[in-house]
Amino acid sequence: MAKPDPKDSKDKEAAPAADKADASVGAGAADKKSALKTWLPAIVAVVLAPAVSFAVAQFVLLPRLKQEIALKPPAAASGGAEHEAPPGEEPAGAGHGGKEGGKEGAGGAGNYEFSNVVVNLSGTMGTRYLKTSFIVTPADKKGNLKGLFEEHKAKLTDITLNVLSSLSLADLEEPGAKNVLREKLVATYNQTLGKRVVDQVYFSDFVVQ
Repeated sequence: MAKPDPKDSKDKEAAPAADKADASVGAGAADKKSALKTWLPAIVAVVLAPAVSFAVAQFVLLPRLKQEIALKPPAAASGGAEHEAPPGEEPAGAGHGGKEGGKEGAGGAGNYEFSNVVVNLSGTMGTRYLKTSFIVTPADKKGNLKGLFEEHKAKLTDITLNVLSSLSLADLEEPGAKNVLREKLVATYNQTLGKRVVDQVYFSDFVVQ
């Protein structure tokens, strides 16, 4: 009787092991393909998101924004009665005379306007100053206040500077400081001209710096 060949036995034992290894490799490859399919949409989204965002901003949002800006009317400049002067304002100590005013609603064409009057404030050693513009209205609406002020322009400008430069920073910080100054200017003008020709003073600019 022939004895079984040991090599045949070893080959038979190795065959199932090889099949198992092949099956394991195939299962691993299938798992990798499945995982790749699962993560592929997420990877594509991450890669394409910046490009899509840039395209939307460049071709959709920016044109709309430019169109809205072009159609939007310019905002009206707001003028405050009291505000801080911007940097580079006119240096302290320079006094400017007035000019005729023609603003409606405060006396009409008979008004006289002092524009951009600048004085040092008292007690500040030239470090603080007041810049103001105001309109003077006539007591007699039919009178020629404008002509009268032009005739005495040098004198009225001088007394205006004297009144304003006598003010201190503490004076201007008092409640109702502008009303007190308004009454003082009216009284000074009428006293200088020898009769009641001025009715009221209206400030259009009042800056303490």
